[in-house]
Amino acid sequence: MSDKTHFGYQTVDVEQKQHKVADVFHSVAAKYDLMNDVMSMGIHRLWKRFTIEMSGVRPGHKVLDLAGGTGDLAMKFADKVGASGQVILADINASMLNVGRDKLIDRGYGGRIEFAQVNAESLPFADNTFDVITIGFGLRNVTDKEKALASMQRVLKPGGRLLVLEFSKPELPLLSKAYDFYSFNLLPKMGKLLVNDSDSYQYLAESIRMHPDQETLKSMMLAAGFDEVDYQNMTGGIVALHRGFKF
Repeated sequence: MSDKTHFGYQTVDVEQKQHKVADVFHSVAAKYDLMNDVMSMGIHRLWKRFTIEMSGVRPGHKVLDLAGGTGDLAMKFADKVGASGQVILADINASMLNVGRDKLIDRGYGGRIEFAQVNAESLPFADNTFDVITIGFGLRNVTDKEKALASMQRVLKPGGRLLVLEFSKPELPLLSKAYDFYSFNLLPKMGKLLVNDSDSYQYLAESIRMHPDQETLKSMMLAAGFDEVDYQNMTGGIVALHRGFKF
């Protein structure tokens, strides 16, 4: 791997990216849920609901929710796996993890969900541990995506599945232009207004553009050892859900 990587549109040293991404999420953690609702006009809830439906999760399953943030997916998984299952909400960012933990405890999930601060590139779990792994809106912030995908494949059980929910590439040129205008003109202003931080939301817009497109990410998942990889575009390709199995 090169000793340089991208942080949005900037080129930075590899070791700097993790710290820069951490600073972004330390800044936005407290109002992350509010910004999600405002930025997506609430549609993120439908994207996450579809992810749950495609997970095939059942009672007794072990689920790892990577980049789990404030716990939207983890709560739904906890309801589905029941008392015989296990859900771990994992995030590399301590601020996001703390906000998520407080939120879930307040909603009565404290004893039903475990929390772990982990780096997706080197997951501290045994081989063949989880039935389902999800990473929602987190893979684009990972420095070495290939290494992270390989780590996820290692800890997934044979027969298990990975779901990657992430911003992607709009399918129609007009939608792409409108999305660019929104992302680079309105999104930073919203960040300034709601969390007094336009720079972090400028980075988030740029990070989406630097993320691999649908077919490239599919190829990366296949190269990491996943089988029968497919994806479903949502909202015109602004978001895509990739799914891969381990056989």
